[in-house]
Amino acid sequence: MTRRTDDPEQIGLSEEGIRTACGILEEAVIRGELMGGALQVSRGGVSLPPACFGRRRLATDGCPVEPDTLFLIASITKPIVAAAVMSLVERGNVCLDDPVAELVPEFGQAGKEGVQVRHLLTHTSGLPDMLPQNLALRAEHAPLDVFIQHICGVELLFDPGTRISYQSCGIAMLGEIVQRVEATPIRTFLKRTFFDPLGLVDTTLGLLKRSPRESDVKIRSGEYGGADVVSWNWNSDYWRGFGAPWGGLLTTTAEMTALCQTFLYGGSLNGIRVLKPSTVAAMTADQTSAMPDLARADRLRQRWGLGWRLRDRVSSIFSDLTSDATFGHEGATGTVAWVDPETETTCVLFTNDPHGAASLRPRVGNAVAASVM
Repeated sequence: MTRRTDDPEQIGLSEEGIRTACGILEEAVIRGELMGGALQVSRGGVSLPPACFGRRRLATDGCPVEPDTLFLIASITKPIVAAAVMSLVERGNVCLDDPVAELVPEFGQAGKEGVQVRHLLTHTSGLPDMLPQNLALRAEHAPLDVFIQHICGVELLFDPGTRISYQSCGIAMLGEIVQRVEATPIRTFLKRTFFDPLGLVDTTLGLLKRSPRESDVKIRSGEYGGADVVSWNWNSDYWRGFGAPWGGLLTTTAEMTALCQTFLYGGSLNGIRVLKPSTVAAMTADQTSAMPDLARADRLRQRWGLGWRLRDRVSSIFSDLTSDATFGHEGATGTVAWVDPETETTCVLFTNDPHGAASLRPRVGNAVAASVM
C-alpha cells in the first residue's frame, strides 16, 4: 500500500487547505445535502489518512462512513479496464489500430467494421453510451454476455473518429476483447494482473459476496437505476455482483489512491510493476486532439487519453487549479479521482450521493489543488 503521514505540511500541502476541503464535505453533511463520503489526498507518493463524513447506509441512523468503506465507484472503472487492454498491447497481443471485429467477429455488423480498439479507448467509436435495451436488460437481470450480444448488433451513431461521444458500450467491448484474447473473464484478469500484485485486497470488479462494509448509493426516485427498481438498481444484489466493465468496480479510497499512484509513477508501486512506463505515458497523453477527422468543436471541448480523461480547459471536472497534465475520471455514483503529475498530487473523493456530490466535487478539487505549496 502507500506510505502515510498525518501531517499535510510534511508532504508540501497546506494544513489550512486540506481543512478547507474537508470542511466543504462536513458542512454539506450537516446541512443534509450529502449522505456520506470519504476524501484521501496524497503528494509525492505519501498519503494523508482518509477523511470520512456522514453515513454509508440509506437509513438516517445508518453506519458511518469509515476508512475501509467500500464504494461503488461507477465509471472510474473505465480507465482500469482500459489498462487491462493496454497490458495486452504492451505484450504484442493487440494493437490500437486493430479492427474490433478481428478480435470479436460478431461485432463486425451493422456498419461497425471500421471501429478500432483506439476508438473504444478514446470514446470516438460512434457506439452509444448505453444500449436502447439497457434498462429492460437490467430488469431481466441479464448477464454480461447478453449485453455484449446486443452491443454487437447495435448501429453506430456516427463514423468512427469523427466525434467524441462518451460510450459505456465501447468499454464493455474492451472487457470482451480481454476475455477473447486471454480466455479469461475481465474481472479475473484485473485481479490477477493488477489487484493481487499491488496488494489490493478490497478492489474487485463486482462482488462475489456482499460485504457489511459496502456503502449504499442514495438514488432519487425516477433517476437512472432509481430507488423504485430495487431489484436491479445500484444497491441491488444483481448490480453489485454484475461486474460491469463500464462501472462495476468497488474499492476503498486507500486502494484507489494506490491505483492513482501507480499511474502517477509510470506503472509501478512499491517496486511492483504492473504496466510499462511507455504504456502509462500513452494512456495519460492527449490522444484525441490530433485525430485528423475529429470535429473541431469536440477537439476543443474535451481531451481524452486511452481510458483516462484529461483536464478540460473549459471545465471544472477535476479542479480549476490543476495543471493541463492532470488526468482522472468521475463516476455517476458521486465519485471522482484525479492525478496531477506536475505537483505529484492525487485526489480521491468517493461519495454515495450523486446529486449531493455534483457541485461539491470541483469545489473540493479546487481546495485540494490550492493546498499545494
